[in-house]
Amino acid sequence: MDGPSGADKGLLGAAEVAEYLGVGQVTVYRWCREGRLPCLKIGKSWRIRREAMDDFLRQGEEWEKTLAGQLRGFLTVPDNVIGIAQTPRLLHRLDAAFFKVAEARGGLMIKFHGNEPASKDELRGEFERDGVDVSRLEREGRFRFSSEVDPPLGREDALRQIFSEEAEAGRTVWVTFDWMEHIDLGAALRHQEELTRFVGPRQLVVKTAVLQEVADNWPSETQRQAQTLHSGMIWLSDAGLSLSRVTPLPEE
Repeated sequence: MDGPSGADKGLLGAAEVAEYLGVGQVTVYRWCREGRLPCLKIGKSWRIRREAMDDFLRQGEEWEKTLAGQLRGFLTVPDNVIGIAQTPRLLHRLDAAFFKVAEARGGLMIKFHGNEPASKDELRGEFERDGVDVSRLEREGRFRFSSEVDPPLGREDALRQIFSEEAEAGRTVWVTFDWMEHIDLGAALRHQEELTRFVGPRQLVVKTAVLQEVADNWPSETQRQAQTLHSGMIWLSDAGLSLSRVTPLPEE
């Protein structure tokens, strides 16, 4: 791919960099402020050296090799995926990778908790060890914890409230739920079906993650039903990562 038009001048404008990288100018400005993309302030404008952008792209190539990088190419907006993780540690790594993608795309991140042994503070510490600066994101109003009093009941109502609050802000909402305990499958699937209808065309990305030992106890019919209720499936184990999509049947 050819570089931006200003590449031969050595300094690039934020608009040129944004167009070349396929992101918004606001994202480029944020990268500059955070120091992730070295910039020069000339008058009221930001300028980026071509060498700095090349280094940034090389770092991005390394990021693509990570779990977050793999999810970035898999997740869409809107989306409603189910993830199955072999261990609680891998389940939380999946959460962290999901939030890294959300942060890179400028979304609001919501972690529903309560259906797992870890407390909110323990989850915050684990996410930060995995590279998600939750404390900073909370201060910026971009990350919040939401308690599930009676999971998985009421998820649609909770999301409807959150989404209505964010509608004017125009941000995509990225939400993750976790199932780490055995639950009533009939009720769970009914609520997942309601959740799928709610996601619909909204600027909403939902990931529901399940421990493998929980999913292993589901009858095969239930497993198939859970998969078809979601637009995609993520399997994460010590052996590796598997990503798949449900493809609608073509019309006759």
